[in-house]
Amino acid sequence: MDHNNGNSDNQGHVVSVRGSVVVVHFSRQLPPMHTELRAGANEEMVFEVITHLDNHQAQGIALTSTQGLARGAPVINTGHPLRVPVGERVLGRVFNVFGETIDRKEPVTGGEWRDIRQPLVPLTQQATRSEIFQTGIKAIDVLTPLERGGKAGLFGGAGVGKTVLVMELINNMVGQYEGTTVFCGVGERVREAEELYRQIREAGVLDNTVMLFGQMNESPGARFRVAHAALTMAEYFRDDLHKDVLVLIDNIFRFVQAGAEVSGLMGQIPSRLGYQPTLSSDLAELEERICSTQSGAITSVQAVYVPADDFTDPAVSHTFSHLSASIVLSRDMSSKGLYPAIDPLHSDSKMLAPPIVGDRHYHIARQVRETLAGYEELQDVIAMLGMEELSPEDQQTVNRARRLQRFLTQPFFVTEQFTGYHGRLVSLDSALLGCERILNDEFSDYPERALYMIGEIEEAEK
Repeated sequence: MDHNNGNSDNQGHVVSVRGSVVVVHFSRQLPPMHTELRAGANEEMVFEVITHLDNHQAQGIALTSTQGLARGAPVINTGHPLRVPVGERVLGRVFNVFGETIDRKEPVTGGEWRDIRQPLVPLTQQATRSEIFQTGIKAIDVLTPLERGGKAGLFGGAGVGKTVLVMELINNMVGQYEGTTVFCGVGERVREAEELYRQIREAGVLDNTVMLFGQMNESPGARFRVAHAALTMAEYFRDDLHKDVLVLIDNIFRFVQAGAEVSGLMGQIPSRLGYQPTLSSDLAELEERICSTQSGAITSVQAVYVPADDFTDPAVSHTFSHLSASIVLSRDMSSKGLYPAIDPLHSDSKMLAPPIVGDRHYHIARQVRETLAGYEELQDVIAMLGMEELSPEDQQTVNRARRLQRFLTQPFFVTEQFTGYHGRLVSLDSALLGCERILNDEFSDYPERALYMIGEIEEAEK
């Protein structure tokens, strides 16, 4: 680190430390906004300038622990914002928000480093055509198709399978597309990060993946900035190497939460439900960087934790507005053993329109939804009076709906060791054909069990 320490122009001292908020006094020149400052014996403490209090005092947010930092301690102005390394050399590696490797291998030094904040792609350079991004997961491809270069959200409360679905997408992405995956863990448990790393390595897809983590035990500043660091790496693959990139963020709610903590520490007055007053702009600053250009696409899938299953929570409703597809995971489905626990009636995608997916796909998806909605409405009658009291048409609806529900389950590659089922990748055509044949009552005589946890419909006939 060359910070020409002898020069007093770039040295300041600590005035006060309140939790993660540090006020630093610079007698000569005040560092610009977003500058990285360092303190401590080995410069191990890192702050980012977030406000100027007056001509000589800057307020910074700590991205590391401030334990042991005293008033009057020297602070060094590095003269640049937070930066991370970019290029093919980052593939297969695990980083923190500072671009330091945390996988116990050789550090990444030298080469090109870029600021974690980058200008947005102008509208004139964004791609305008809509293409489907196939995932190989039946319930998603048929009912809520994802957009290449779009943003999809996986919504669900605690423990309904968001992270497992994200892992399966990584597995399928590298299997199908010669793309690069950037995984960003925001406020995740350390255990989950370690499991994910091991699974990606065992699946043999580590060489096409970059992982960044701002863990749950790290400071709010680090959790708040790590997603920006991940997008800087992703933008390099898109703009300089012309590749398609899949950016997975787990979990966007924790990004908002970290922003709320930072905002509270700075003494801003909270808005509804205790969130930061800048909630919508914080989120937009991140989300608007995710887009497609003529040279490549950044497709993003974001897990969104829904606090207490309350979809009206501001963090959740603001996230909804940025997405082209929202996949809602339901506790009810997971309790019935229907995995992936995607709720077909509440999930939605802007891509499901005849000009984009074609008439056949559109009509099959509509029929599947109508059948499942009909079954939902009949649940009360069945509970009170039993199946026998239904009209023949209603019995047929229930028969089809229950078989569709079973067919839309799918064994995942990443859960093979828990379930004993071998993972399946199903093409969109096979998934549509299966739904169509069930809707045409070709499987009404088969037991429901035959359609559960299979890939293509042909497996049921065996």
